[in-house]
This record gives sequence, C-alpha cells and structure tokens, in this order.
Amino acid sequence: MTEGAQHRPVEGYFAGREHRLALRVYFEDTDLSGVVYHANYLRWMERGRSDMLRLAGIDQRAAHEAGEGAYAVSDVSIRYKAPARLDDSLVVASRLIAIRPASCRIHQRVIKDGLILAEAEVTAVFVSPGGRARRQPAGWVAAFERLVWQDVEPDEHGGQD
Repeated sequence: MTEGAQHRPVEGYFAGREHRLALRVYFEDTDLSGVVYHANYLRWMERGRSDMLRLAGIDQRAAHEAGEGAYAVSDVSIRYKAPARLDDSLVVASRLIAIRPASCRIHQRVIKDGLILAEAEVTAVFVSPGGRARRQPAGWVAAFERLVWQDVEPDEHGGQD
C-alpha cells in the first residue's frame, strides 16, 4: 500500500448497483445504556449517500462552489428494527430507487451480520443557492440512470439474489 493510500478516507464500494459503507460503533455513538442513539443512524446514512454519490462521479462540492446548487433532504422515513451496540461492525447499504429531473429517492439500510437494524427512504432535491428546486446537472442524471435499482430485492445479507 502506498503512503497516500494509507491516509485516504474509506468511501465504501459498489456491489452491483448498491453502495456499501462499513463502519464501527464507537462509545460516542451510544447512550448511557450502550445502545446507539437514534439520530446516529441518520448521520451514518448521510455518509453512505455522500460516498455513493462521490464514487458515482458526482462532485457535490464543485457544484456548490460553482453556484449551481446542492442537495437538500426533503423527506425521510426511517424504521428502527433492532439496536446497534458499542463496537458492532455495521454496513450502510444505499441504493437509488428513483430519479426525477430535480430529485432522487434512495433506500438505505443499516445492517449487522445480515440483520437489518434500521431502514429508510430518503428524497433529496437539488436546490439552487436561493433554495428553490431546480434540475440536476445532466451528467448527474446520466450517472444515476446507470445506478437505479431494477426491481431486484436484496437478499438477507444485503446483496442481490
């Protein structure tokens, strides 16, 4: 491994059209009972979405700095199924389920050893610097079209059947 590679952040990887990001539960993620605090699942899912976009070739920072706009979450629905605990090894699995001219919908799961701990559906809207919805850059839509999930259900381990 080169020295530069040792200092790069981990961005996860694509398994087919699904992005997977591994993470570990740290003490700071838990409440007094040792269970992960509910808001941390949303934070981890945000990291999963951001890394999925980055690996798909979408440069959110460049779009923002150029004054084109940025994504804003307009809707999120989350269901908690089982708790994560200190030192658990987890995977955030993210898959694009719909693309529209100004928005995308992403289904996400936090998984431990094949068990879904939490799952959410997130709608992100591309907004202008003034906060109004606007069309996403054409290159982004093209990248998304290659990633849209094709009615294939993930298996119990988070992969495709």
